[in-house]
Amino acid sequence: MTNYKSDLMTTLTERGFLYQCTNEAGLDETAQTGVTGYIGFDCTAPSLHVGSLVQIMMLRILQKSGGTPIVLLGGGTTKIGDPSGKDKSRQMLTQDQIDANKDGIRQVFAKFLDFDGPNAAIMVDNDDWLANLGYLEFLRIVGTEFTINRMVTMDTVKRRLENEQPMTFLEFNYPLLQSYDFVELNRRYKCRLQLGGSDQWGNITTGVDLTRRMEGQEVFGFTTPLITTASGGKMGKTADGAVWLNGDPALGDAFTRSPYEYWQFWRNSDDADVGKFMRLFTDLSLEEIATYEAMDGADINIAKTKLADEATALLHGRAAADSAKTTALETFAGGAAEGLPTTDVAGDVLDGMGILSAAVTAGLAASNGEARRHIKGSALKVNGTTVASHDATINKGDIQDGVVKLSVGKKRHALLRSI
Repeated sequence: MTNYKSDLMTTLTERGFLYQCTNEAGLDETAQTGVTGYIGFDCTAPSLHVGSLVQIMMLRILQKSGGTPIVLLGGGTTKIGDPSGKDKSRQMLTQDQIDANKDGIRQVFAKFLDFDGPNAAIMVDNDDWLANLGYLEFLRIVGTEFTINRMVTMDTVKRRLENEQPMTFLEFNYPLLQSYDFVELNRRYKCRLQLGGSDQWGNITTGVDLTRRMEGQEVFGFTTPLITTASGGKMGKTADGAVWLNGDPALGDAFTRSPYEYWQFWRNSDDADVGKFMRLFTDLSLEEIATYEAMDGADINIAKTKLADEATALLHGRAAADSAKTTALETFAGGAAEGLPTTDVAGDVLDGMGILSAAVTAGLAASNGEARRHIKGSALKVNGTTVASHDATINKGDIQDGVVKLSVGKKRHALLRSI
């Protein structure tokens, strides 16, 4: 289906969010007058990362199209641990850890959603109803609507069984709890849509089916494709770890990224990813994005800078994005003038140069052996990102405005300039 009537379905499909939908025509019809939809976020860490940004942007689009977005914090389901896409059980968290994580991830949503106005976003915690359900009561209400036959055909369960990997009975209950969330949200807020990633399709469709059985109403499920980079890597994962959305230093370095680091992440995008990332992660119009996609050669750096500006402004605000860009320009374009040692390297040599050779060429290591020791000690960085392997290479995305910055520790820096 391509000729949608609703702003919601038109925007989601044109910008590349659609992968699966339980009933496209039905959802399109319902969304014309505004639909309430939700996405659940389990509280497994004190910050969400870029992997969750696709879901957050869908809630943003839902609200901008006239719908009401519900942010469902998984205070209850986190106690179980979603087995979807996992080959082993998640670490069990204490109530204090879950509460602290909830406090950390709440902060992000106010940047993307409006919690005031006629279709104000709603934030709710599924612990509000799951914690009060007695086990026997839950089994009688929900357990009778599921069969073991169907459960063992779900991708996560099936994969665990085929690989002879254990799945606890606790995890086996997760789809029941997530499905019941849809029932409760339908009752409380007339919610008729659950959105999520493709790994949630099984959980979403069981929720759609359970809500139909228990409430006698058709509701809808919508999933996004797995977002990968042009190189085939997982979106939001770097050699330096996950790209966290929280910039609060109080959470510690393990779960935060500063506005500058966040800006750099987007600026380092592969040339082939710029258009796709603009559609998914910015509010730029499709017409404007098309002009940036048409850029090539050195002009692609203009597009990458625009992507970094817009993505960072959404999360951290325009002032922080402008400050990050200024810092980057001063560091890279003006690096030589500021006294950083600069070595000229032929462009075709720099693009693809091994990291060991790059460190030696930049004068940050006397030999490949010393460069290896820097890497082993997590001291060597490229454009502020820690080098994880001695097999790493400098690639086109690392060369910003003709320059790549190498660092050892916090005080030793040097530039390699493409000529």
